[in-house]
Amino acid sequence: MDELTICKDNFCISTQKEKLDIDAIHEFLSTKAYWCLNIPRNKVEHAIMNSLCFGVYLDDKQIGFARIISDYSTIAYLGDVYVLEEYRGLGLSKWLMEVIMSYPTLQDLRRWILLTGDAHELYRKFGWTEIADPTKWMELHNKNVYSK
Repeated sequence: MDELTICKDNFCISTQKEKLDIDAIHEFLSTKAYWCLNIPRNKVEHAIMNSLCFGVYLDDKQIGFARIISDYSTIAYLGDVYVLEEYRGLGLSKWLMEVIMSYPTLQDLRRWILLTGDAHELYRKFGWTEIADPTKWMELHNKNVYSK
C-alpha cells in the first residue's frame, strides 16, 4: 500500500505507521473516546497493526487519528476518528475526511460504514447517510469488554 503524506501550513496527515504516537492515540482512545473507554494499549496496537491508519500532526505532535478496516475491494469501516479538542474548529476533521475519502485504494467500494454518536454533520458533508434499512443490519456488541 502506498504511503501518503500531505501537509498544509504546519499540519500534516500521513499514513506512515512509524510516525504514529501509540501512547498519544491510546491516551485519547482509552480516556476520552466514548466508544472505547478503557481500551487496553495492546488492543490499540493490534488494531493499528491491522488497519490503514491516518495520523494528523502539528509539526511532529500527533493531534488526530483515524483508521480504516477494509478489503480494499468492496467495503471499508471508518473508526477511531478524532482530533484533539484544542485543535478542533480549524477544519482538520474535514481535511482528514477529504484525505481518507480520496485515498487511492479506497475508491470504488460498494459500501462504507461507521458508527458515530456526535459527528453526523461532518460525515454528511461527504455523502454519508443514516442506514436506509436498519432491519437488515445485525450486531454482536459487548460494550463493557474493556471494563473487565
